[in-house]
Amino acid sequence: MNRVTVIGAGFAALSAVRRLRRLDASMEITLVAPRAELHYLPGIIWIPAGLRSRADLVVPLDNFFRRMRVNFVQANATSLVDGGRTLETDQGSVVNDGLIIASGGRFIKKLPGIEHSITPCEGIDAAERIRDRLREMDGGTIAIGFAGNPKEPTAMRGGPMFEFLFGIDRQLRKEKRRDRFKLVFFSPAPKPGNRLGPRAVKGLLDEMKRRDIETHLGHKMKGFTADGVATEGGEFAADLILFMPGMTGNQWFDNTDLPRSEGGLLQADAQCRVPGWERVYVAGDSGSFPGPDWMPKQAHMADLQADAAATNLVAELKGQSPTATFRVELVCIVDSLDKGMLVARNEKRNLVLPASPVFHWLKRGFENWYLRKYR
Repeated sequence: MNRVTVIGAGFAALSAVRRLRRLDASMEITLVAPRAELHYLPGIIWIPAGLRSRADLVVPLDNFFRRMRVNFVQANATSLVDGGRTLETDQGSVVNDGLIIASGGRFIKKLPGIEHSITPCEGIDAAERIRDRLREMDGGTIAIGFAGNPKEPTAMRGGPMFEFLFGIDRQLRKEKRRDRFKLVFFSPAPKPGNRLGPRAVKGLLDEMKRRDIETHLGHKMKGFTADGVATEGGEFAADLILFMPGMTGNQWFDNTDLPRSEGGLLQADAQCRVPGWERVYVAGDSGSFPGPDWMPKQAHMADLQADAAATNLVAELKGQSPTATFRVELVCIVDSLDKGMLVARNEKRNLVLPASPVFHWLKRGFENWYLRKYR
């Protein structure tokens, strides 16, 4: 009986478990993660307005692990030895015949004063901090922006920041206090959201103008203070700063000889294999994959990579050649509490549909459908 270890409990890890079990009913699957919970981070955009709470977005995985016959090890990965056949954790060693690394990424927090900002996609705690700050504020300037990893073009998560921007604007308008706030969107990119495609960028910037949101674009970041944002193009005051930095690899990768990209992620080929490591695969935010520079770091892409990684690992364990690849596509709904703009992109087409209440409810419905698999 083959033993496979999966590191992580996010989208890529859980999709890998489902595919592994579908392909091999007798496989021994061990999942290693700090907690037996899925945190549905796409839903945190609705926490500040009260459309979602922690209870809505945290899914205990006990039932899922029982159905999938998964051995759960509550631990943090610390290193790999024996060519990947032994995972070292802070709770001991886990031996495997095959390994899928899906432990996510890490935000680059090197800018001076970054502690004065909130990084929304760090999780539910961050979204609750935003909610609480908005409730406390009587007015002022809210600055919302993102940057990337200059050495890893795909290691960026800007989409949620547009959603926080438009969602907060809409929330303040519903509360009839938008006139007491100034919203500023900032990014070192002159065309933020370019990975969504040129039409989407124009649509996003036009929407900011329509909502009276100021922009500060195309200037390299210098840092933050308790009451402002500093760039090479100047400084501006801010009472609340939401900032999404670029991403890099997990800290524990430094304790291994795993090959890394220039931006710090794990190198991967088109089959999601880590080069030079037998039966070691990577999926999701942990990996640097071949593909266009607009390839997204989002749940949908992580699911596609996880399916390919699991399929190929099972093939290898059966003595077959791994041939499965993943398609590169971006699918997202940029939500603003009661409407959403649909953006879809693959290597042939780029679709942008204007904001509509239909897409908002589609996004909410998708969340319910997706989470049912793990409840």
